[in-house]
Amino acid sequence: MTQPDPAEIRAAARRNLFPHFTRAEAWRSPDLPVIDHGEGCYVYDDSGRRYLDGLSGLFCVNIGHGRTDIVAAAMKQMEKLAYWPNWGAAHPSAIEAAARIAELTPGDLDRIFFVNSGSEAVESALKFARQYHRSQGQPERTVIIARDMAYHGVSMGALALTGIPWYKEPFEPVMPDVRHFPHTLGEVVPDGGSAAGLPSITRLKSLIDEVGPERIAAIFAEPVQNSRGALVPPAGYWQELRKICDQHGILLVADEVICGFGRLGAWFGSTRFEVVPDVITFAKAATSGYAPLGGMAVRTPLVEQLWDSPDGGSFFHGSTWGGHPVATAAAVANIDAMIEMNAVGNARDHEPQFKTGLDSLLDSHPTIADVRGTGYFYAIEFTADRRSGRPLTTDQAQQLVRGVMPTAMREAGLLTRPDDRGATMLILAPPLIADAAILDELINQVDQVAAAVDSFIAAR
Repeated sequence: MTQPDPAEIRAAARRNLFPHFTRAEAWRSPDLPVIDHGEGCYVYDDSGRRYLDGLSGLFCVNIGHGRTDIVAAAMKQMEKLAYWPNWGAAHPSAIEAAARIAELTPGDLDRIFFVNSGSEAVESALKFARQYHRSQGQPERTVIIARDMAYHGVSMGALALTGIPWYKEPFEPVMPDVRHFPHTLGEVVPDGGSAAGLPSITRLKSLIDEVGPERIAAIFAEPVQNSRGALVPPAGYWQELRKICDQHGILLVADEVICGFGRLGAWFGSTRFEVVPDVITFAKAATSGYAPLGGMAVRTPLVEQLWDSPDGGSFFHGSTWGGHPVATAAAVANIDAMIEMNAVGNARDHEPQFKTGLDSLLDSHPTIADVRGTGYFYAIEFTADRRSGRPLTTDQAQQLVRGVMPTAMREAGLLTRPDDRGATMLILAPPLIADAAILDELINQVDQVAAAVDSFIAAR
């Protein structure tokens, strides 16, 4: 059998495939990765070379690659009922998936609204917050608050919530009535103090006073913020958010598109931080990436209040593919597989090893500025010299993200994400089934990448 020509495969990609978030020079490169298949924590390119998947695809493949049981469940559902919408009717696959997810969410977040992606999940939560308040006789509640540098998606509403200015600039004006408050990088609760005195919380309170609490519909935040590098909040932070929202009648939305389904060592990050939000958004690992599925979990009383309101009766939102039978069948099979493999417990049990291994790299590499994260979600932040405090120049930072780190990753056999959103970072989120040996391999590969960064900076 004749093997496909790698050069022709890449030429075909350049002719017809329009990539997502990819620089032109990377797409035009003869070294463009073409991933052919996967197994467990590894993927293989079209030449057969193996790479450790250090980002679970894109925070998705929590149960690992090549699960034939999830494929079989999807095929079985396709043979029985390939499609039916959730408009005025239901089908068993979506019913079962909703029930299984409701068992995992905290508190009374028992109403599951399905869509297809994280951006759509955030868009749905945004629209629910506005319509909910309108149904309760408060149509003036239109303002949404999110955090600086937070990424909440790319559809126009979700993009407005996103706090990364250069993501929004090409599409301005985006949705109005969105405000942002500081994230938690560097914040620590002092001895004898409380989270109520954190600068971010103080600024949030003053922002609410400036806008007027009666105008605010919801506050959106990730349990651990991805953009700016795995920002773990100080103890008590989420309790303060809950208290503020309760005080002013604001909905609290936990964006768990990344943090949900075990990434932080709990089924949902909200559980890890001991809070019950009003809405949870999810996607990515809901099916471990085996089929597109997203959604939001909403507290039951809020849905009932909207339905029973004089001008309610329906949530005026939906999509053709939301709750697709094949995708929801994959979600059920994924949850079964995660329970069978103890994937969430594995991440929780091996978290100390992962953290200790990454922390140990600080002593060996003067260019590592910080190691942050929890569960199976970490960021390595780089600088020119940690000891002197010398920062990277703009040119150095660009060369690291666009050339030095991708080359070093390829040589080490690692696929993950160099990130330049607010700092120069390497993001790590391996599949939740990664055991001690795979974590050791991953840490060794990160060591090699950091060594390449050291050498690059030393030569300049």
